[in-house]
Amino acid sequence: MGIFWDLMQQSELEKQQAHAETLEDRVEQLEKELLKTRELLSKTLHALEEHVGKDIDGDGKAG
Repeated sequence: MGIFWDLMQQSELEKQQAHAETLEDRVEQLEKELLKTRELLSKTLHALEEHVGKDIDGDGKAG
């Protein structure tokens, strides 16, 4: 599944890059993508901690 995710991300980046006309536009798009990625990572970590019942990120609670 890692390869599929990499391909999907690469495709999305290529679409964004084609639409970015200036460096400022590209930076703004990358910042938005980073925010989405962080939100997804947080949700995934939360779900994983609930599933395994362990504190993975070291915040003192599972889930």
